[in-house]
Amino acid sequence: MVKAKKRKSHLATQIRISYIVLLLPSLVFIAYAFYNLWVTNQRNNKMISSVVAASEFSLEFKDNIDYQTYLVIVGNVSYEESGLEEELAKARQVVDELKGYTNTEDNKTRLQYIEKYLNNLETYLSEITKNLEYENNYEENQLIWENDVQIVTLLIQDSINEYIYYENRQIQTAQSENNAFFMNIVEISAGLLAFGLIAMIVVSYVGPKWITRPIEEQVKEEQKMLRKSEFDLLQSQINPHFLYNTLDAIVWSAEAGNQKQVVSMVGNLSDFFRLSLNKGKENVTIREELQHVRSYLEIQHIRYQDIMEYEISVPEEFYDYMIPKLSVQPIVENALYHGIKNKRGGGRITVTGEEKKDWFAIVVEDTGKGMTEDRLREVRKALRERTTEQSAVYGMYNVNERIRLTYGEGYGVHIESIPEKGTRVIIRLPKEQADRSE
Repeated sequence: MVKAKKRKSHLATQIRISYIVLLLPSLVFIAYAFYNLWVTNQRNNKMISSVVAASEFSLEFKDNIDYQTYLVIVGNVSYEESGLEEELAKARQVVDELKGYTNTEDNKTRLQYIEKYLNNLETYLSEITKNLEYENNYEENQLIWENDVQIVTLLIQDSINEYIYYENRQIQTAQSENNAFFMNIVEISAGLLAFGLIAMIVVSYVGPKWITRPIEEQVKEEQKMLRKSEFDLLQSQINPHFLYNTLDAIVWSAEAGNQKQVVSMVGNLSDFFRLSLNKGKENVTIREELQHVRSYLEIQHIRYQDIMEYEISVPEEFYDYMIPKLSVQPIVENALYHGIKNKRGGGRITVTGEEKKDWFAIVVEDTGKGMTEDRLREVRKALRERTTEQSAVYGMYNVNERIRLTYGEGYGVHIESIPEKGTRVIIRLPKEQADRSE
């Protein structure tokens, strides 16, 4: 009896040891996996914090510096009252914080350039301050503001936008690596636990649900934050010069007594920014997008009526299709500033629609300066390989990336151009993704 009890106890001990031997490798592997999850979360949170800090800096810095400098020049406020020194100090603090966030050499280099730009900006502001001590230096300060201060703040904004973009790319890469890593974890764990029935049940029914749920929630949250940062980046591309120049044109028209022109420009400017915000929606109908473009072109036509004509001729059957918001206006803006304004005698911008069996397109054409073959090749390469170093194509690049992200690789922006003849940009979208309005 005693021996039988001892044998049963020994057998139970052996069974327990067998279970431990079977489960121990899996438990060690799972512990290793969760450690890597913690490390990955820390890294992703760091990158997301970097994007958020850079986005806030990008949205505020240029407008504040340009506007406060202008107030100092016209004498509305003194340099000490303007808060320019506080803005520069805050900018340097943000750059120092971003150095601690990023782990890529390219973005570290961009931050070094931003520091140099801030030093140049401080020099220009010092020159303006010195000129204020003497009379008749107003026009010289205006030239410094237009040709130096605004250019440097634009360079800083562009560098920050590039920093945000490449940090976002790092987040996307990390997401792909996370997905691949945890798929490997599930497969290896299943193989190890397959040696024991109990372990196999844990892996097959309990393990995957318990392990993958927080991963899926994390990925969804990261994607949501990524899309928000990309949209904030797009919003920041609305050129502040457009607002300043439009307000100046309104003031001149009012002083000249052109009441109808003032009413038209104010109405179109109101529509432009109302449609730009559009209650935070990421996708809008073609009807809303074209209304936004029409408001923009109406304002620009009043300012550049001697050199620019335009026509919007998109079939009404396209109007209820959907499109990512602010997809057409950046292309139209490129056509005006890089096509029409650079050609002697001006030209015409036309917005039309094309329809195929499975897709449709919004086409923006201009009769402006056009591009050389080398320049066209560079722009196409930037769109194809998802790399851009020049602000001139940033708006088009941004549109192309958002359409690819939303609808897939088969859609996006295609560009054609002939020197001295003009440029044609085709925005290709899927009909099945846009067969009804929201």
